[in-house]
Amino acid sequence: MTQSRTHTCNELRIENVGQKVKIVGWMENVREVGSNFAFVVVRDFYGTTQVVIEDEAMMAVVKGINKESTISVEGTVRERASKNPKLPTGDIEVVPEKIEVLGKCRYNELPFEINRSREADETQRLKYRYLDLRNPAVKKNIILRCNVVAALRQAMTEHGFLEITTPILTASSPEGARDYLVPARKHPGKFYALPQAPQQFKQLLMTSGFDRYFQIAPCFRDEDARGDRSPGEFYQLDMEMAFATQEDVFAVLEDVLPPIFAKYGTYDIASKAPFTRIPYLEAMEKYGSDKPDLRIDLVVQDITALVQGTEFAPFAPGNVIKAVAVSGCEMTRKQIDKLCADVEVQAGNKPYWFKVEENGEFVGGISKFLNDRKDSITEALGLKPGYLVAVAAGKKDAAQKTAGVMRKMLGAAVPGHMDKERYEFCWIVDFPMYEIGEESGELEFCHNPFSMPSGGLDVLLKAERGEIDPLTITADQYDLVCNGVELSSGAVRNHDPEIMIKAFEMVRLGEEDVKKKFPAMYNAFCYGAPPHAGIAPGVDRMVMLLSGEESIREVIAFPMNKNAQDVMMGAPSTVEQKQLDELHIATVGELEE
Repeated sequence: MTQSRTHTCNELRIENVGQKVKIVGWMENVREVGSNFAFVVVRDFYGTTQVVIEDEAMMAVVKGINKESTISVEGTVRERASKNPKLPTGDIEVVPEKIEVLGKCRYNELPFEINRSREADETQRLKYRYLDLRNPAVKKNIILRCNVVAALRQAMTEHGFLEITTPILTASSPEGARDYLVPARKHPGKFYALPQAPQQFKQLLMTSGFDRYFQIAPCFRDEDARGDRSPGEFYQLDMEMAFATQEDVFAVLEDVLPPIFAKYGTYDIASKAPFTRIPYLEAMEKYGSDKPDLRIDLVVQDITALVQGTEFAPFAPGNVIKAVAVSGCEMTRKQIDKLCADVEVQAGNKPYWFKVEENGEFVGGISKFLNDRKDSITEALGLKPGYLVAVAAGKKDAAQKTAGVMRKMLGAAVPGHMDKERYEFCWIVDFPMYEIGEESGELEFCHNPFSMPSGGLDVLLKAERGEIDPLTITADQYDLVCNGVELSSGAVRNHDPEIMIKAFEMVRLGEEDVKKKFPAMYNAFCYGAPPHAGIAPGVDRMVMLLSGEESIREVIAFPMNKNAQDVMMGAPSTVEQKQLDELHIATVGELEE
Protein backbone atom coordinates (compact mmCIF):
# COMPACT_ATOMS: atom_id res chain seq x y z
CA MET A 1 0.00 0.00 0.00
CA THR A 2 1.39 3.40 -0.99
CA GLN A 3 -0.99 6.36 -1.33
CA SER A 4 1.96 8.76 -0.89
CA ARG A 5 3.37 6.71 1.98
CA THR A 6 5.59 3.69 2.49
CA HIS A 7 3.66 2.40 5.51
CA THR A 8 0.45 3.02 7.42
CA CYS A 9 0.55 4.19 11.03
CA ASN A 10 -0.27 0.68 12.23
CA GLU A 11 2.28 -1.16 10.14
CA LEU A 12 5.80 -0.52 11.43
CA ARG A 13 7.39 -3.16 13.65
CA ILE A 14 10.77 -3.96 15.22
CA GLU A 15 11.94 -5.59 11.96
CA ASN A 16 11.58 -2.19 10.26
CA VAL A 17 14.27 -0.61 12.46
CA GLY A 18 16.82 1.25 10.34
CA GLN A 19 14.49 1.72 7.37
CA LYS A 20 13.68 5.05 5.73
CA VAL A 21 9.90 5.47 5.79
CA LYS A 22 7.13 7.94 5.08
CA ILE A 23 3.92 8.01 7.07
CA VAL A 24 0.92 10.35 6.73
CA GLY A 25 -2.01 11.14 9.00
CA TRP A 26 -3.41 13.49 11.58
CA MET A 27 -1.24 14.99 14.30
CA GLU A 28 -3.13 13.62 17.27
CA ASN A 29 -0.99 14.94 20.10
CA VAL A 30 2.29 16.62 20.99
CA ARG A 31 3.96 15.95 24.34
CA GLU A 32 6.85 18.33 25.00
CA VAL A 33 9.50 16.93 27.35
CA GLY A 34 12.09 19.67 26.91
CA SER A 35 12.89 22.70 24.80
CA ASN A 36 14.08 20.53 21.91
CA PHE A 37 12.53 17.20 22.81
CA ALA A 38 8.98 16.04 22.21
CA PHE A 39 6.84 13.07 21.24
CA VAL A 40 4.31 13.41 18.44
CA VAL A 41 1.52 10.89 17.84
CA VAL A 42 0.47 10.52 14.22
CA ARG A 43 -2.87 8.78 13.55
CA ASP A 44 -4.34 7.48 10.31
CA PHE A 45 -7.25 5.15 9.54
CA TYR A 46 -5.23 2.11 10.61
CA GLY A 47 -3.61 3.16 13.88
CA THR A 48 -0.95 5.37 15.45
CA THR A 49 2.83 5.79 15.30
CA GLN A 50 5.07 7.75 17.64
CA VAL A 51 7.41 10.34 16.15
CA VAL A 52 10.23 11.63 18.35
CA ILE A 53 11.49 15.23 18.00
CA GLU A 54 15.11 15.73 19.05
CA ASP A 55 16.35 18.95 17.46
CA GLU A 56 15.51 22.64 17.40
CA ALA A 57 14.54 22.80 13.72
CA MET A 58 11.97 19.99 13.95
CA MET A 59 10.66 21.38 17.23
CA ALA A 60 9.99 24.69 15.53
CA VAL A 61 8.08 22.95 12.75
CA VAL A 62 5.92 20.97 15.18
CA LYS A 63 5.15 24.02 17.35
CA GLY A 64 3.70 25.74 14.30
CA ILE A 65 1.21 22.97 13.62
CA ASN A 66 -2.22 22.75 15.29
CA LYS A 67 -3.47 19.38 16.48
CA GLU A 68 -5.57 17.44 13.93
CA SER A 69 -3.69 18.94 11.01
CA THR A 70 -2.77 16.32 8.42
CA ILE A 71 0.97 15.87 8.08
CA SER A 72 3.57 13.85 6.24
CA VAL A 73 6.58 12.52 8.17
CA GLU A 74 9.70 11.19 6.48
CA GLY A 75 12.37 9.66 8.64
CA THR A 76 14.11 6.61 10.06
CA VAL A 77 12.61 3.86 12.20
CA ARG A 78 14.38 3.06 15.45
CA GLU A 79 13.71 0.90 18.47
CA ARG A 80 11.99 2.62 21.37
CA ALA A 81 13.85 2.78 24.63
CA SER A 82 10.57 2.65 26.54
CA LYS A 83 8.23 0.28 24.76
CA ASN A 84 4.42 0.34 24.90
CA PRO A 85 3.05 -3.23 24.75
CA LYS A 86 -0.53 -1.92 24.41
CA LEU A 87 0.16 -0.58 20.91
CA PRO A 88 0.94 -2.66 17.80
CA THR A 89 3.62 -0.06 16.95
CA GLY A 90 4.76 0.25 20.56
CA ASP A 91 8.24 -1.19 19.92
CA ILE A 92 9.34 1.52 17.49
CA GLU A 93 9.36 5.23 16.80
CA VAL A 94 10.20 7.39 13.82
CA VAL A 95 12.97 10.01 13.92
CA PRO A 96 11.92 12.62 11.34
CA GLU A 97 14.04 14.27 8.71
CA LYS A 98 11.14 16.12 7.14
CA ILE A 99 7.65 17.07 8.37
CA GLU A 100 5.23 18.62 5.92
CA VAL A 101 1.75 19.99 6.51
CA LEU A 102 -0.70 18.51 4.00
CA GLY A 103 -3.93 19.91 5.43
CA LYS A 104 -3.80 22.66 8.06
CA CYS A 105 -6.22 22.69 10.99
CA ARG A 106 -6.90 26.40 11.29
CA TYR A 107 -8.31 26.28 14.82
CA ASN A 108 -6.38 26.23 18.06
CA GLU A 109 -9.36 24.78 19.91
CA LEU A 110 -11.35 21.72 18.82
CA PRO A 111 -15.08 21.27 19.59
CA PHE A 112 -14.10 18.23 21.66
CA GLU A 113 -11.12 16.02 22.31
CA ILE A 114 -11.08 13.54 19.44
CA ASN A 115 -10.38 10.40 21.48
CA ARG A 116 -13.04 11.38 24.01
CA SER A 117 -15.68 12.56 21.56
CA ARG A 118 -18.26 10.07 22.85
CA GLU A 119 -18.33 12.04 26.11
CA ALA A 120 -19.32 15.22 24.25
CA ASP A 121 -22.83 16.59 23.79
CA GLU A 122 -24.64 14.69 21.00
CA THR A 123 -25.46 17.89 19.11
CA GLN A 124 -21.77 18.79 19.02
CA ARG A 125 -20.87 15.29 17.91
CA LEU A 126 -23.37 15.36 15.05
CA LYS A 127 -22.47 18.92 13.99
CA TYR A 128 -18.81 17.94 13.77
CA ARG A 129 -19.42 14.33 12.78
CA TYR A 130 -16.34 14.32 10.52
CA LEU A 131 -14.26 14.92 13.66
CA ASP A 132 -16.26 12.48 15.76
CA LEU A 133 -15.55 9.76 13.18
CA ARG A 134 -11.80 10.28 13.61
CA ASN A 135 -12.19 8.72 17.07
CA PRO A 136 -11.18 5.05 16.70
CA ALA A 137 -13.94 4.03 19.13
CA VAL A 138 -16.55 5.65 16.86
CA LYS A 139 -14.93 4.55 13.61
CA LYS A 140 -14.90 0.88 14.62
CA ASN A 141 -18.71 0.72 14.46
CA ILE A 142 -18.68 1.95 10.87
CA ILE A 143 -16.02 -0.62 9.99
CA LEU A 144 -18.13 -3.30 11.69
CA ARG A 145 -21.10 -2.22 9.60
CA CYS A 146 -19.05 -2.53 6.39
CA ASN A 147 -17.92 -6.03 7.36
CA VAL A 148 -21.44 -7.16 8.28
CA VAL A 149 -22.94 -5.84 5.04
CA ALA A 150 -20.21 -7.59 3.04
CA ALA A 151 -20.85 -10.84 4.93
CA LEU A 152 -24.60 -10.57 4.36
CA ARG A 153 -24.06 -9.97 0.64
CA GLN A 154 -21.76 -12.95 0.35
CA ALA A 155 -24.08 -15.24 2.28
CA MET A 156 -27.14 -14.27 0.25
CA THR A 157 -25.28 -14.72 -3.03
CA GLU A 158 -24.08 -18.16 -1.88
CA HIS A 159 -27.72 -19.05 -1.20
CA GLY A 160 -28.62 -18.31 -4.81
CA PHE A 161 -30.15 -14.85 -4.38
CA LEU A 162 -29.73 -12.13 -7.01
CA GLU A 163 -29.04 -8.58 -5.85
CA ILE A 164 -31.46 -6.28 -7.68
CA THR A 165 -31.88 -2.57 -6.94
CA THR A 166 -35.37 -1.10 -6.91
CA PRO A 167 -36.53 2.52 -7.49
CA ILE A 168 -36.08 5.30 -4.96
CA LEU A 169 -38.65 7.61 -6.56
CA THR A 170 -41.96 5.81 -6.56
CA ALA A 171 -45.67 6.21 -5.80
CA SER A 172 -47.11 6.80 -2.34
CA SER A 173 -48.83 3.74 -0.84
CA PRO A 174 -50.16 2.95 2.63
CA GLU A 175 -47.44 1.00 4.45
CA GLY A 176 -47.86 2.06 8.06
CA ALA A 177 -45.79 5.23 8.32
CA ARG A 178 -45.69 8.74 6.82
CA ASP A 179 -44.11 9.10 3.41
CA TYR A 180 -41.37 11.49 2.44
CA LEU A 181 -42.76 13.24 -0.63
CA VAL A 182 -40.81 14.65 -3.58
CA PRO A 183 -42.57 17.15 -5.87
CA ALA A 184 -42.59 16.27 -9.58
CA ARG A 185 -41.48 19.36 -11.56
CA LYS A 186 -42.93 18.16 -14.85
CA HIS A 187 -46.21 17.14 -13.26
CA PRO A 188 -47.55 20.07 -11.20
CA GLY A 189 -49.45 19.07 -8.08
CA LYS A 190 -48.15 15.51 -8.18
CA PHE A 191 -45.53 13.88 -5.99
CA TYR A 192 -43.16 10.97 -5.89
CA ALA A 193 -42.71 9.17 -2.57
CA LEU A 194 -39.47 7.76 -1.22
CA PRO A 195 -40.11 4.05 -0.55
CA GLN A 196 -40.90 3.00 3.01
CA ALA A 197 -39.71 -0.41 1.82
CA PRO A 198 -39.29 -2.08 -1.59
CA GLN A 199 -42.35 -4.19 -0.71
CA GLN A 200 -44.32 -3.90 -3.92
CA PHE A 201 -41.29 -3.98 -6.18
CA LYS A 202 -39.92 -7.19 -4.71
CA GLN A 203 -43.31 -8.84 -5.05
CA LEU A 204 -43.43 -7.64 -8.66
CA LEU A 205 -40.01 -9.23 -9.20
CA MET A 206 -41.53 -12.54 -8.11
CA THR A 207 -44.28 -12.16 -10.67
CA SER A 208 -41.57 -11.33 -13.23
CA GLY A 209 -40.02 -14.76 -12.83
CA PHE A 210 -37.05 -14.00 -10.56
CA ASP A 211 -36.77 -16.84 -8.08
CA ARG A 212 -34.65 -15.32 -5.29
CA TYR A 213 -34.11 -11.57 -4.81
CA PHE A 214 -32.22 -9.58 -2.20
CA GLN A 215 -31.05 -6.01 -1.70
CA ILE A 216 -29.36 -3.95 1.01
CA ALA A 217 -32.26 -1.59 0.63
CA PRO A 218 -32.59 2.04 1.77
CA CYS A 219 -35.99 2.75 3.31
CA PHE A 220 -37.48 6.13 4.15
CA ARG A 221 -40.09 6.74 6.83
CA ASP A 222 -41.13 9.98 8.45
CA GLU A 223 -41.14 8.53 11.98
CA ASP A 224 -40.08 9.75 15.40
CA ALA A 225 -36.71 8.58 16.67
CA ARG A 226 -36.15 5.86 19.27
CA GLY A 227 -33.06 4.20 20.64
CA ASP A 228 -33.42 1.42 18.06
CA ARG A 229 -34.93 3.52 15.27
CA SER A 230 -33.31 6.28 13.26
CA PRO A 231 -35.59 8.93 11.78
CA GLY A 232 -35.44 9.54 8.07
CA GLU A 233 -33.73 6.59 6.48
CA PHE A 234 -32.60 3.12 7.41
CA TYR A 235 -31.33 0.02 5.64
CA GLN A 236 -32.60 -3.53 5.59
CA LEU A 237 -31.60 -6.88 4.16
CA ASP A 238 -34.60 -7.14 1.89
CA MET A 239 -35.31 -10.60 0.43
CA GLU A 240 -38.09 -12.46 -1.33
CA MET A 241 -38.49 -16.03 -2.62
CA ALA A 242 -40.89 -17.40 -5.24
CA PHE A 243 -42.76 -20.68 -4.68
CA ALA A 244 -41.78 -20.36 -1.04
CA THR A 245 -43.33 -21.02 2.33
CA GLN A 246 -42.63 -19.70 5.79
CA GLU A 247 -40.30 -22.66 6.32
CA ASP A 248 -38.18 -21.69 3.31
CA VAL A 249 -37.67 -18.16 4.64
CA PHE A 250 -36.83 -19.46 8.12
CA ALA A 251 -34.28 -21.91 6.72
CA VAL A 252 -32.38 -19.15 4.88
CA LEU A 253 -32.09 -16.73 7.80
CA GLU A 254 -31.36 -19.51 10.32
CA ASP A 255 -28.42 -20.40 8.11
CA VAL A 256 -27.25 -16.87 7.28
CA LEU A 257 -27.47 -14.95 10.57
CA PRO A 258 -25.95 -17.11 13.38
CA PRO A 259 -22.44 -17.35 11.83
CA ILE A 260 -22.37 -13.58 11.21
CA PHE A 261 -23.52 -12.83 14.76
CA ALA A 262 -21.02 -15.29 16.25
CA LYS A 263 -18.15 -13.85 14.16
CA TYR A 264 -18.80 -10.13 14.42
CA GLY A 265 -20.79 -9.78 17.63
CA THR A 266 -19.76 -8.55 21.05
CA TYR A 267 -20.68 -12.08 22.17
CA ASP A 268 -19.53 -15.17 20.26
CA ILE A 269 -22.55 -17.36 21.06
CA ALA A 270 -25.64 -17.23 18.84
CA SER A 271 -28.73 -19.43 18.57
CA LYS A 272 -28.44 -22.35 16.23
CA ALA A 273 -31.19 -23.55 13.94
CA PRO A 274 -34.00 -24.09 14.45
CA PHE A 275 -34.82 -20.89 16.32
CA THR A 276 -37.51 -21.04 19.00
CA ARG A 277 -41.00 -20.37 17.62
CA ILE A 278 -43.59 -18.64 19.76
CA PRO A 279 -47.18 -17.91 18.69
CA TYR A 280 -48.07 -14.24 19.11
CA LEU A 281 -50.79 -14.82 21.73
CA GLU A 282 -48.48 -17.06 23.76
CA ALA A 283 -45.71 -14.45 23.63
CA MET A 284 -48.05 -11.77 24.97
CA GLU A 285 -49.30 -14.06 27.77
CA LYS A 286 -45.95 -15.52 28.77
CA TYR A 287 -43.62 -12.58 28.19
CA GLY A 288 -45.90 -9.53 27.94
CA SER A 289 -44.31 -8.65 24.62
CA ASP A 290 -44.19 -9.77 20.99
CA LYS A 291 -40.43 -9.21 21.06
CA PRO A 292 -39.33 -11.14 24.16
CA ASP A 293 -35.72 -11.30 25.31
CA LEU A 294 -35.23 -15.05 25.79
CA ARG A 295 -31.98 -14.51 27.66
CA ILE A 296 -34.22 -13.67 30.65
CA ASP A 297 -35.68 -16.67 32.52
CA LEU A 298 -38.62 -14.76 34.05
CA VAL A 299 -42.19 -15.33 32.85
CA VAL A 300 -45.47 -13.45 33.24
CA GLN A 301 -48.27 -15.21 35.13
CA ASP A 302 -51.96 -14.38 35.33
CA ILE A 303 -53.26 -13.96 38.88
CA THR A 304 -56.59 -12.30 38.06
CA ALA A 305 -58.70 -15.03 39.63
CA LEU A 306 -56.55 -15.03 42.77
CA VAL A 307 -56.68 -11.33 43.64
CA GLN A 308 -59.92 -9.93 42.28
CA GLY A 309 -62.35 -8.91 44.97
CA THR A 310 -59.74 -7.36 47.24
CA GLU A 311 -60.04 -3.77 48.43
CA PHE A 312 -57.26 -2.64 46.08
CA ALA A 313 -59.01 -0.53 43.42
CA PRO A 314 -56.82 -1.54 40.42
CA PHE A 315 -57.89 -5.16 41.05
CA ALA A 316 -61.53 -4.29 40.35
CA PRO A 317 -63.62 -6.71 38.26
CA GLY A 318 -62.98 -6.28 34.56
CA ASN A 319 -59.27 -5.67 34.98
CA VAL A 320 -56.60 -8.24 34.20
CA ILE A 321 -53.82 -8.75 36.76
CA LYS A 322 -50.39 -10.05 35.78
CA ALA A 323 -47.43 -10.92 38.00
CA VAL A 324 -43.70 -11.45 37.56
CA ALA A 325 -42.08 -13.38 40.43
CA VAL A 326 -38.33 -12.80 40.84
CA SER A 327 -36.17 -14.95 43.11
CA GLY A 328 -33.06 -13.73 44.91
CA CYS A 329 -34.03 -10.08 44.79
CA GLU A 330 -31.99 -7.96 47.22
CA MET A 331 -33.15 -4.58 45.93
CA THR A 332 -33.95 -1.94 48.53
CA ARG A 333 -37.35 -0.27 48.68
CA LYS A 334 -35.79 2.84 47.14
CA GLN A 335 -34.37 0.81 44.25
CA ILE A 336 -37.70 -0.96 43.70
CA ASP A 337 -39.59 2.34 43.67
CA LYS A 338 -37.09 3.75 41.15
CA LEU A 339 -37.53 0.72 38.90
CA CYS A 340 -41.32 1.00 39.14
CA ALA A 341 -41.13 4.66 38.14
CA ASP A 342 -39.04 3.71 35.10
CA VAL A 343 -41.55 0.99 34.19
CA GLU A 344 -44.41 3.48 34.40
CA VAL A 345 -42.63 5.91 32.06
CA GLN A 346 -41.99 3.19 29.49
CA ALA A 347 -45.30 1.32 29.79
CA GLY A 348 -47.63 4.23 30.52
CA ASN A 349 -49.18 2.24 33.35
CA LYS A 350 -48.37 2.09 37.07
CA PRO A 351 -46.86 -1.18 38.38
CA TYR A 352 -47.10 -2.52 41.94
CA TRP A 353 -45.05 -4.87 44.09
CA PHE A 354 -44.57 -6.84 47.30
CA LYS A 355 -41.81 -8.99 48.78
CA VAL A 356 -41.73 -12.31 50.63
CA GLU A 357 -40.10 -12.29 54.07
CA GLU A 358 -38.06 -15.13 55.59
CA ASN A 359 -41.17 -16.25 57.49
CA GLY A 360 -43.19 -16.31 54.26
CA GLU A 361 -45.14 -13.14 55.03
CA PHE A 362 -45.82 -10.56 52.34
CA VAL A 363 -44.33 -7.13 53.04
CA GLY A 364 -44.03 -3.75 51.33
CA GLY A 365 -45.95 -2.26 48.43
CA ILE A 366 -49.48 -3.70 48.14
CA SER A 367 -48.88 -6.58 50.58
CA LYS A 368 -51.63 -5.46 53.00
CA PHE A 369 -54.27 -6.13 50.34
CA LEU A 370 -53.02 -9.66 49.71
CA ASN A 371 -52.14 -11.22 53.05
CA ASP A 372 -55.54 -12.87 53.40
CA ARG A 373 -54.80 -14.73 50.15
CA LYS A 374 -51.15 -15.35 50.87
CA ASP A 375 -51.29 -19.14 50.73
CA SER A 376 -53.03 -19.41 47.36
CA ILE A 377 -50.79 -16.74 45.78
CA THR A 378 -47.66 -18.39 47.21
CA GLU A 379 -48.65 -21.75 45.79
CA ALA A 380 -49.67 -20.42 42.38
CA LEU A 381 -46.48 -18.39 41.88
CA GLY A 382 -44.14 -20.84 43.65
CA LEU A 383 -42.99 -18.13 46.05
CA LYS A 384 -40.19 -18.52 48.57
CA PRO A 385 -38.44 -16.14 50.98
CA GLY A 386 -36.51 -13.44 49.12
CA TYR A 387 -38.89 -13.25 46.19
CA LEU A 388 -40.03 -9.93 44.74
CA VAL A 389 -43.37 -9.99 42.97
CA ALA A 390 -44.08 -7.20 40.47
CA VAL A 391 -47.75 -6.74 39.60
CA ALA A 392 -49.53 -5.06 36.69
CA ALA A 393 -53.27 -4.34 36.49
CA GLY A 394 -55.59 -2.84 33.91
CA LYS A 395 -57.16 -3.70 30.62
CA LYS A 396 -55.61 -6.77 29.06
CA ASP A 397 -53.29 -4.96 26.64
CA ALA A 398 -52.10 -2.49 29.28
CA ALA A 399 -51.51 -5.22 31.88
CA GLN A 400 -49.56 -7.35 29.41
CA LYS A 401 -47.43 -4.45 28.24
CA THR A 402 -46.63 -3.34 31.79
CA ALA A 403 -45.76 -6.89 32.84
CA GLY A 404 -43.51 -7.22 29.80
CA VAL A 405 -41.59 -4.07 30.70
CA MET A 406 -41.28 -5.27 34.32
CA ARG A 407 -39.96 -8.64 33.16
CA LYS A 408 -37.36 -6.98 30.97
CA MET A 409 -36.15 -4.49 33.59
CA LEU A 410 -36.11 -6.96 36.49
CA GLY A 411 -34.33 -9.55 34.37
CA ALA A 412 -31.53 -7.08 33.74
CA ALA A 413 -31.48 -5.67 37.29
CA VAL A 414 -31.58 -8.83 39.45
CA PRO A 415 -28.48 -11.07 39.18
CA GLY A 416 -28.94 -14.61 37.95
CA HIS A 417 -31.94 -14.08 35.70
CA MET A 418 -30.29 -13.02 32.46
CA ASP A 419 -27.56 -14.70 30.42
CA LYS A 420 -26.37 -11.49 28.81
CA GLU A 421 -23.41 -12.73 26.77
CA ARG A 422 -25.22 -14.43 23.91
CA TYR A 423 -27.53 -13.74 20.98
CA GLU A 424 -30.87 -15.47 21.40
CA PHE A 425 -33.11 -15.53 18.34
CA CYS A 426 -36.76 -16.47 18.15
CA TRP A 427 -39.61 -16.35 15.67
CA ILE A 428 -42.94 -14.84 16.64
CA VAL A 429 -45.60 -16.49 14.48
CA ASP A 430 -49.38 -16.58 13.99
CA PHE A 431 -49.98 -12.84 14.18
CA PRO A 432 -53.58 -11.61 14.13
CA MET A 433 -54.68 -10.57 10.65
CA TYR A 434 -56.99 -7.88 12.01
CA GLU A 435 -57.46 -5.70 15.07
CA ILE A 436 -59.85 -3.04 16.30
CA GLY A 437 -58.33 0.37 15.57
CA GLU A 438 -57.78 2.60 18.59
CA GLU A 439 -59.05 5.69 16.81
CA SER A 440 -61.62 4.22 14.42
CA GLY A 441 -63.04 1.57 16.74
CA GLU A 442 -63.46 -0.56 13.62
CA LEU A 443 -61.73 -3.55 12.08
CA GLU A 444 -58.31 -2.72 10.62
CA PHE A 445 -55.29 -4.64 9.37
CA CYS A 446 -53.11 -5.54 12.33
CA HIS A 447 -49.80 -5.40 10.49
CA ASN A 448 -49.15 -5.98 6.81
CA PRO A 449 -52.11 -5.90 4.38
CA PHE A 450 -50.01 -7.93 1.94
CA SER A 451 -49.93 -11.00 4.22
CA MET A 452 -51.79 -14.18 3.34
CA PRO A 453 -54.52 -15.02 5.89
CA SER A 454 -54.01 -18.49 7.37
CA GLY A 455 -56.71 -20.58 5.74
CA GLY A 456 -56.84 -18.39 2.63
CA LEU A 457 -60.18 -17.47 1.08
CA ASP A 458 -62.20 -20.01 3.09
CA VAL A 459 -61.47 -18.38 6.44
CA LEU A 460 -62.37 -14.92 5.08
CA LEU A 461 -65.68 -16.22 3.73
CA LYS A 462 -66.48 -17.79 7.12
CA ALA A 463 -65.85 -14.44 8.80
CA GLU A 464 -67.99 -12.70 6.20
CA ARG A 465 -70.85 -15.11 6.95
CA GLY A 466 -70.46 -14.51 10.68
CA GLU A 467 -69.36 -18.07 11.39
CA ILE A 468 -66.13 -16.92 13.02
CA ASP A 469 -64.88 -13.73 14.61
CA PRO A 470 -62.55 -11.85 12.20
CA LEU A 471 -60.28 -11.11 15.18
CA THR A 472 -59.49 -14.84 15.41
CA ILE A 473 -58.03 -14.92 11.88
CA THR A 474 -54.27 -15.22 11.89
CA ALA A 475 -51.86 -14.29 9.12
CA ASP A 476 -48.94 -16.22 7.69
CA GLN A 477 -46.78 -13.48 9.15
CA TYR A 478 -43.72 -13.71 11.34
CA ASP A 479 -41.27 -11.49 13.21
CA LEU A 480 -37.62 -12.23 13.85
CA VAL A 481 -36.53 -11.16 17.33
CA CYS A 482 -33.04 -11.13 18.85
CA ASN A 483 -32.33 -10.22 22.49
CA GLY A 484 -35.63 -8.39 22.79
CA VAL A 485 -35.12 -6.36 19.61
CA GLU A 486 -37.39 -6.82 16.61
CA LEU A 487 -35.04 -7.33 13.68
CA SER A 488 -37.66 -7.87 11.06
CA SER A 489 -41.20 -8.59 9.99
CA GLY A 490 -41.99 -10.90 7.11
CA ALA A 491 -44.84 -12.88 5.64
CA VAL A 492 -46.12 -15.31 3.10
CA ARG A 493 -47.64 -12.83 0.66
CA ASN A 494 -51.21 -12.64 -0.53
CA HIS A 495 -50.63 -13.27 -4.24
CA ASP A 496 -54.22 -14.08 -5.24
CA PRO A 497 -56.34 -11.08 -6.38
CA GLU A 498 -59.56 -12.74 -5.21
CA ILE A 499 -58.20 -13.33 -1.70
CA MET A 500 -56.66 -9.85 -1.63
CA ILE A 501 -59.97 -8.18 -2.49
CA LYS A 502 -61.83 -10.22 0.13
CA ALA A 503 -59.20 -9.36 2.78
CA PHE A 504 -59.63 -5.65 2.02
CA GLU A 505 -63.44 -5.92 2.01
CA MET A 506 -63.17 -6.98 5.66
CA VAL A 507 -61.82 -3.49 6.45
CA ARG A 508 -64.45 -1.68 4.33
CA LEU A 509 -62.34 -1.36 1.17
CA GLY A 510 -63.45 -2.84 -2.13
CA GLU A 511 -61.94 -3.97 -5.41
CA GLU A 512 -61.69 -0.42 -6.75
CA ASP A 513 -59.76 0.67 -3.64
CA VAL A 514 -57.28 -2.17 -4.12
CA LYS A 515 -56.83 -1.29 -7.79
CA LYS A 516 -56.31 2.37 -6.91
CA LYS A 517 -53.88 1.82 -4.01
CA PHE A 518 -51.86 -1.03 -5.56
CA PRO A 519 -52.47 -0.86 -9.32
CA ALA A 520 -49.24 -2.44 -10.52
CA MET A 521 -49.31 -5.28 -8.03
CA TYR A 522 -53.01 -6.05 -8.54
CA ASN A 523 -52.60 -6.10 -12.31
CA ALA A 524 -49.46 -8.21 -12.12
CA PHE A 525 -51.18 -10.76 -9.88
CA CYS A 526 -53.88 -11.13 -12.56
CA TYR A 527 -51.23 -12.56 -14.90
CA GLY A 528 -50.44 -15.63 -12.82
CA ALA A 529 -48.36 -14.76 -9.77
CA PRO A 530 -46.38 -17.47 -7.95
CA PRO A 531 -46.82 -18.00 -4.22
CA HIS A 532 -44.02 -16.07 -2.56
CA ALA A 533 -42.68 -15.11 0.83
CA GLY A 534 -40.04 -12.83 2.24
CA ILE A 535 -38.60 -10.83 5.09
CA ALA A 536 -36.31 -7.83 5.63
CA PRO A 537 -34.07 -7.76 8.74
CA GLY A 538 -32.93 -4.27 9.68
CA VAL A 539 -29.21 -3.80 9.00
CA ASP A 540 -28.87 -0.84 11.38
CA ARG A 541 -30.50 -2.75 14.24
CA MET A 542 -28.41 -5.79 13.45
CA VAL A 543 -25.16 -3.82 13.69
CA MET A 544 -26.40 -2.09 16.85
CA LEU A 545 -26.87 -5.50 18.49
CA LEU A 546 -23.52 -6.75 17.25
CA SER A 547 -21.66 -3.67 18.51
CA GLY A 548 -23.38 -3.64 21.89
CA GLU A 549 -24.49 -0.03 21.39
CA GLU A 550 -27.73 1.24 22.93
CA SER A 551 -28.36 3.91 20.30
CA ILE A 552 -28.73 3.13 16.62
CA ARG A 553 -27.11 6.47 15.74
CA GLU A 554 -23.74 5.04 16.86
CA VAL A 555 -23.66 2.63 13.92
CA ILE A 556 -24.65 5.10 11.18
CA ALA A 557 -21.95 7.21 9.53
CA PHE A 558 -24.01 10.40 9.29
CA PRO A 559 -27.17 10.05 11.38
CA MET A 560 -29.89 12.59 11.96
CA ASN A 561 -30.65 13.78 15.46
CA LYS A 562 -33.79 12.88 17.40
CA ASN A 563 -35.72 15.64 15.62
CA ALA A 564 -34.88 14.29 12.16
CA GLN A 565 -32.36 17.08 11.53
CA ASP A 566 -28.93 16.84 9.99
CA VAL A 567 -27.22 19.55 12.03
CA MET A 568 -23.97 19.10 10.11
CA MET A 569 -25.48 19.77 6.67
CA GLY A 570 -28.31 21.99 7.92
CA ALA A 571 -31.12 19.75 6.66
CA PRO A 572 -34.01 20.20 6.34
CA SER A 573 -33.53 23.73 5.07
CA THR A 574 -35.40 26.45 3.24
CA VAL A 575 -34.87 26.77 -0.50
CA GLU A 576 -34.96 29.67 -2.90
CA GLN A 577 -38.31 30.96 -4.12
CA LYS A 578 -37.24 30.17 -7.67
CA GLN A 579 -37.02 26.47 -6.80
CA LEU A 580 -40.48 26.53 -5.24
CA ASP A 581 -41.91 28.30 -8.28
CA GLU A 582 -40.47 25.65 -10.60
CA LEU A 583 -42.20 23.00 -8.52
CA HIS A 584 -45.49 24.92 -8.30
CA ILE A 585 -45.25 24.96 -4.50
CA ALA A 586 -46.32 27.73 -2.16
CA THR A 587 -45.47 27.72 1.54
CA VAL A 588 -48.24 28.38 4.02
CA GLY A 589 -47.71 29.85 7.47
CA GLU A 590 -44.51 30.89 9.19
CA LEU A 591 -41.33 28.96 8.45
CA GLU A 592 -39.03 27.68 11.18
CA GLU A 593 -35.57 29.16 11.28
